[in-house]
Amino acid sequence: MNNSITSDKPDIPINNEKLILLTGATGYVGGRLLKELEKNGHRIRCLARRPDYLRSRTDAGTEIVKGDVLDLDSLKPALQGVDIAYYMVHSMGSKGAFEKDDRIAASNFGESAREAGVERIIYLGGLGDDEDNLSPHLRSRQEVGKILRESGVPVIEFRASIIIGSGSLSFEMIRILVERLPVMITPRWVSISAQPIAIEDLIRYLIEALDLTVSSDRIFEIGGSDIVSYEKIMRIYAKCRNIRIRMVRVPVLTPGLSSLWLGLVTPLYARIGRKLIESIVHPTIIRDNSAIEAFKVKPMSIEDAVRHALANEDEEFAATRWSDALSSTGERTARFFGIKFGARLIDSRTIKVDLSPEYAFIPIQLIGGENGWYAWNWLWKIRGLLDMIAGGVGMRRGRPDSGILRNGDPIDFWRIEKFEQDHLLRLSAEMKVPGRAWLEFEVNGDKNSSTIRQTAIFDPVGLFGRLYWYALYPVHQLVFSGMLKGIAESAKKVSSSR
Repeated sequence: MNNSITSDKPDIPINNEKLILLTGATGYVGGRLLKELEKNGHRIRCLARRPDYLRSRTDAGTEIVKGDVLDLDSLKPALQGVDIAYYMVHSMGSKGAFEKDDRIAASNFGESAREAGVERIIYLGGLGDDEDNLSPHLRSRQEVGKILRESGVPVIEFRASIIIGSGSLSFEMIRILVERLPVMITPRWVSISAQPIAIEDLIRYLIEALDLTVSSDRIFEIGGSDIVSYEKIMRIYAKCRNIRIRMVRVPVLTPGLSSLWLGLVTPLYARIGRKLIESIVHPTIIRDNSAIEAFKVKPMSIEDAVRHALANEDEEFAATRWSDALSSTGERTARFFGIKFGARLIDSRTIKVDLSPEYAFIPIQLIGGENGWYAWNWLWKIRGLLDMIAGGVGMRRGRPDSGILRNGDPIDFWRIEKFEQDHLLRLSAEMKVPGRAWLEFEVNGDKNSSTIRQTAIFDPVGLFGRLYWYALYPVHQLVFSGMLKGIAESAKKVSSSR
């Protein structure tokens, strides 16, 4: 391993006019990195197998070219004129021999980068002592770095442990286990040490690598400030979500059996579960602290990383048009099973009316209090009574006397989180529920026609929260469908009376 370096800190900033090629922009880390590069004003070209899929996620100034790292001919035009390239590709989710695919892809990319005169490749690999009997996944990640270095193009390779952030495979695995299993039968590997890194810190390292002055290849081991076991990570997540969990340690769950069990808990991991768990059984901790000296990043603790992940998820959720989450699934499926945004369950439905948004929005603006909820009002009253018995606010607060809605005003056991006249009303629940809940009404259209979208969102806490959502599914169907129809009928009556 060659760790020579000419300067510990960057002293000659790389000009933003240099062209950066980003691979893996549709992936978890690559997508976050793309946004940060765009935010910093860099010239960016993204390599994508499906450019149309990526186009809606990029700024107007970001170039997208079609290509595949497994197709050597497609890489040559993609790398033309590129100064720095991020290699953020792996094949762990593939059905075939991912190690072979990783090897071919890295060789193709390194060869094409050398021929194009690329100045630097920045690569994200995996932590793990290369003297250990590493899992196929970790072994492949380190082999990819070696192949890229053999190309002759200077390579900055980061080796990281598990990444803490909403959407990271390892973090989502931890989330699912804690949220769905209040009592866990855990294998011995949950005591294996790791040094998790927050996604924010990882992105900072990747960005700073653009400006790092180096004379040769460098390998940097990066991680958070804490060395913890996977059991500790799950307990910290449970603490941050106010979930009680119990763990019962057993010696018989091998990585193979554990991956099968994980596949039963969630189908998401049916294919990659074994590859993921085979990597978990190896310690992934930093043995070389040169990254702390060479970069300005001050890695956060595991608890801060988890809290940041949950807070960032909330911010992203608040900034997102919730109905956009329906783009990847059918309306019927979304209503029945509840689509997901992080840990949240979403029920969204629409109705069209031959009215302008101004008239379609009137019943929404008048909702709650003595006006009721347009369907099954006696069920709403029972829910309010049960909430009062449980120590909640119930339905006694009504709605603003003035009839004018403002952010922060109460409506029964809801509070207005966001209000836009003739367009949007978002309510956050203040009743007693095993989680957090929101109800949103959105109206879009023109002077002749409008679409009213009604979206209920529930962020369940633990297994009981999920049981609460699905146990009330029949009631939700009655109330939510009736409410939307009632709003449409009321809007028509208001329009005909004026």
